[in-house]
Amino acid sequence: MDRERIVQLFFFGFLAVMAYELYELMLPFLTPLAWGILLAFIAHPALIEVEKYVKRRSLSTAIISVFVGILVILPAIWASGRLVVEAQALYTQATVMVNTGGVTKLHDWAVNTEPGAWVAKKMEARGYKLDEELPKLTLQAAQITSNYVAKNATQAAKNVFGFIIDFGIALLAFFYLLRDGDYYYRGLQDLTPLHEDDKKAIFDTLRTTLSSVMRGLMLTAVLQGVSIGIGMLIFGVPYWLFLAIASAAAGLMPIGGTALVWIPAMIYLGFAASWSAAIGLLIWCAVALAIIDNFIKPLAMKHGTGLPTIALFLGILGGLEAYGPLGLFLGPAIMSVFAALLRVYRKEYSGTRKEAA
Repeated sequence: MDRERIVQLFFFGFLAVMAYELYELMLPFLTPLAWGILLAFIAHPALIEVEKYVKRRSLSTAIISVFVGILVILPAIWASGRLVVEAQALYTQATVMVNTGGVTKLHDWAVNTEPGAWVAKKMEARGYKLDEELPKLTLQAAQITSNYVAKNATQAAKNVFGFIIDFGIALLAFFYLLRDGDYYYRGLQDLTPLHEDDKKAIFDTLRTTLSSVMRGLMLTAVLQGVSIGIGMLIFGVPYWLFLAIASAAAGLMPIGGTALVWIPAMIYLGFAASWSAAIGLLIWCAVALAIIDNFIKPLAMKHGTGLPTIALFLGILGGLEAYGPLGLFLGPAIMSVFAALLRVYRKEYSGTRKEAA
C-alpha cells in the first residue's frame, strides 16, 4: 500500500470520527436547528420581497426574525392553555353524557337507522354488543385525549426553560440560515462528489419536495384548520379549538382529510343545537375548503412533490413515527431524495449514460 493510499484512509477515517463526535456534540440541538432550517426555507421568498424595500439583507432578516418570533410564540402560549382546558372539559362532558344516558340515546338512534342497524348486527355477530361497548369507547376515547393533552401540556410547563432555550436556538439558526442560506446551499452542492447534472437533479428534488410539503400541504392544512375552527366558533360547536387543531392534522391525510372532523361535528351540531346551524357550518366548510383546495393549494404546490399519493402518505406517516413532528417534512424529503438517487444510479451504473454518449 503506497503512502498516498495510507493518507487517504487516514483522512477519511479521521473525518468519519470527527463527524460522529460533531453529531454527538450537536445532538441536543438537532431538533431546534432542524426547525430553524425549515423556517428559513419557508421564509426565503419573504426575505427576497422585504429586501427589495429595505435594501440590506441583515436588516431584512432581522425584521422577518422578529415577526416570526412574535407570530409563533404568542399564539403557541395561548393555544396550549386553551387546549388543556378544552381537553379536560371534553372528558368531563363525556362522563356526564354516559351517566345521564346520552350514549344510550345515541345507540337508540343508530340502531333505528338502516346503516346503524347493519353495523350493530355485524358487531353482535362478532360478540360485540353496541349498547355495552359504545359507553366504554366514548369514555376511553375522551380519557385518552384528555390525558394525552394534559400530560404533554404539564410536561411542557415543567420544561419552560428548556423550551425557551430551544426556541432561542431555532430563532438564531433561522436568522443566520435565512441570511446566509444561499451560500451554505451552494457550498453543500460543491461538496457533493457527483456529476453536475446529477447534483442538480438531487438538490432540485429536495428543494421541490420541501417547498411542496411546507408551502403546500402544511400551509393548506393550517388554513383549513383555521377556517374550520372559525366556522365552528361562529356556529357554536363546543371545543372548537381542539377540533380546529384536529382538522389541521387531518388535512395532512391523503384520504378523508378534514371531513373526518367537521362532518361528525356538523352532525352533532344538528342533533344538539339545530339543523339550521349545522347547514350553516356545512356551507361555511364547503366554501372555505373549495377556495383553499382550488386556489391556494395549487398556487402553493406549483411543482408538486413528484411522489405518488401512496408514497407521500407513507412518507408522512413514517416520518411522524420516526422523527415526530419534523417527520412531516423529513419523511417525504427522504423518499424523494432516495428516488432521485435511484435515478442517478440507473443512469450511472446501468449503462444509460454510456449509451447516450
